[in-house]
Amino acid sequence: VGPVGCGKTSLLMSILGELPLTSGNSKIMGRIAYASQEPWMFTGSVRNNVVFDSGFDAERYRKVIYAAAMERDLTLLPYGDKTLVGDKGVSLSGGQKARVNLARALYYDADIYLLDDPLSAVDTAVAKHLFDKCIRGYLKNKIVILCTHQLQFLRNATQVLVL
Repeated sequence: VGPVGCGKTSLLMSILGELPLTSGNSKIMGRIAYASQEPWMFTGSVRNNVVFDSGFDAERYRKVIYAAAMERDLTLLPYGDKTLVGDKGVSLSGGQKARVNLARALYYDADIYLLDDPLSAVDTAVAKHLFDKCIRGYLKNKIVILCTHQLQFLRNATQVLVL
């Protein structure tokens, strides 16, 4: 946790091996999923943006959509999760893009999740849902490193690193 610009993203980049360490070393044991602070989308359906290169599993997909607070959004899109998004598709809000980005990480079914401020692009009610149903629920048996500046979620953390 820490204010904007204090190095939270740099910490995650170091864990991913994308930023060199100034000293010491690190070794990651397991599969890592990363949800970046700046969500990315490719031209394709919402479903394809979530499933990405993993095989489709209807039950896992349903759980991920719920955990990522996307159920209502999908009912509002013209073709549900088959709606085309990205450069040539329907424009999504920043919060919707952030949740698709998070859902993609969840769907990957990793051992370790690096979440770079996924709660900042959504309103308070959605942030609470994401924290309760996604981070504390869906990911309860996984290692989660959550970078945030929202202090209200700290009381439920196992460990807190202040930057």
